[in-house]
Amino acid sequence: MREKEHIRESVVDLPTQDYLRQRAAAGWKLVALEWERGGEAGDIATQPWVEEIPYGLQISGDCSRLVESPGESEVIVAALEMIVDDCPLSRAAEELNRRGYRTRDGKPWSAAALFDLLPRMIQVGPRVFSSEEWVNRRQRLPKVG
Repeated sequence: MREKEHIRESVVDLPTQDYLRQRAAAGWKLVALEWERGGEAGDIATQPWVEEIPYGLQISGDCSRLVESPGESEVIVAALEMIVDDCPLSRAAEELNRRGYRTRDGKPWSAAALFDLLPRMIQVGPRVFSSEEWVNRRQRLPKVG
């Protein structure tokens, strides 16, 4: 199969319909548009910095750092345990809901919400799996091999 050819053109004005037709007639297919604007209205330095606090953490009482959120950490450990037990995300979500857990915005857990949480579970997994609590839990897991 022939490798696709890509070009990027710098523009000064908006492309005309005639120009787009010429490109299409030459075998090109429009696959993207890239936009840029000046610094006044979209100046990043003047916009507030907003970043979501990672699931399982919360702002400390003195507002100086992030600390573990006990409730959210409990959800992560419970979800990890079910995933290790090879439980489908849909069933894990049902079990979290049955136990009374809710997402950060108060909604019931869904398979999609747990899927979105997977990167965070991977991030905290090494710390969870090396904890004494997990060592005790691991003893009851079936041996594979």
